[in-house]
Amino acid sequence: MMKNISIDTDYLLTMLLALLGIHSPSGYTDPIVRYVCSVLQELGIEFELTRRGAIRATLKGKSESPDRAVVTHLDTIGAMVKELKDNGRLSLVPVGTWSARFAEGGRVSIFTDDLIYRGQVLPLKASGHTFNLDVDTQPIAWENIEVRVDEKAFSLSDLRDLGINVGDFVAFDSATEEFPNGFICARHLDNKAGVAAVLAAAKFIIESRIELPVDLHLLFTISEEVGSGASAVLHGDVAEMITVDNGTTAPGQCSSEFGVTIAMADSSGPFDFHLTHHLIHLCDDNGIPYQRDIFRYYRCDSASALEAGNDIRTALIAFGVDGSHGYERTNIDSLECIGKLIVAYATQRPLYASQLGSLSTLESFPETRDTDVEGTKLIPPEPIPQEPETIAEAVDLEESSESGDPLEEE
Repeated sequence: MMKNISIDTDYLLTMLLALLGIHSPSGYTDPIVRYVCSVLQELGIEFELTRRGAIRATLKGKSESPDRAVVTHLDTIGAMVKELKDNGRLSLVPVGTWSARFAEGGRVSIFTDDLIYRGQVLPLKASGHTFNLDVDTQPIAWENIEVRVDEKAFSLSDLRDLGINVGDFVAFDSATEEFPNGFICARHLDNKAGVAAVLAAAKFIIESRIELPVDLHLLFTISEEVGSGASAVLHGDVAEMITVDNGTTAPGQCSSEFGVTIAMADSSGPFDFHLTHHLIHLCDDNGIPYQRDIFRYYRCDSASALEAGNDIRTALIAFGVDGSHGYERTNIDSLECIGKLIVAYATQRPLYASQLGSLSTLESFPETRDTDVEGTKLIPPEPIPQEPETIAEAVDLEESSESGDPLEEE
């Protein structure tokens, strides 16, 4: 048990607000990568960058292997310019999976090769004074919205003169609000809130001078929203990995904006039984409120790590988010609990430290409780042979079939 885990919520909130102020749609993450690296430098945490900019930071422990990782992603949903239109506006294609319903009305930045322009996403029929009831009946689709650029742009040539091109990134403002009751409302809480919680947990470990049993890698990925996530930032020594991401609070879900949500499975399948239950026990032992949930239409960095061939145990812990991939809301209580669970996890020895290598013996493999109920085993009948055993039998079978005589029983 780890006593007195006191996450600095003021620091956590400050980090979150700073991260929300930096545009980072998948594919345009360099600015936020540089910011997080500067925070790691301030905390005195060593880090490395992959070629594309994913971050692998390391909190050193007594032992180097088998080490563990906590992963979260820096990228968000966004859009790109699909077409320069004759009316001086821009059509969009989404980056990541989200609905055009939540793009409508968004204030955006358009990142050209040389400049950044501002604009607003509007439906094609945006004025009730002009289109009357048609503003309420047009379908919700990316083909039915456009960006009004806040420049003198009334034709395709005007857009070209501004230097706007197909493929320019379009990033949506977070529109952040925070409240005394702990609620935080913003776009892109997925997953900048998770990043802030991880940094706050790291700050506590460093300032408390906690000696970790093994190395803990803090991984910050840059392409989770488009599927690749943690596929490249891991290395062979990592035996277990915890993903930090959002948990959806909605009818039919068990996630909450208060406490930690421990995911038992997502669309890619169940998370590791042993690691997931280890986290549940840590919550029980440390008085961290939690709930369990399953996400049917959701995948995270753990899936991409396994699909890339990494043989690691994975689990997902989530902060509750209402309205995910839209106008989102969470509570500082949930983020604080995430930070506490990360600290509690980091201070424990690895789940199966005896599994030092990628391959091990049966003695080091964990046991799982089998069913206690003795059931009656059904013995299936002998399978029907698909081919005769000998050529002679094949001839007999053919002649019997041609004559119409039934086969004699052996």
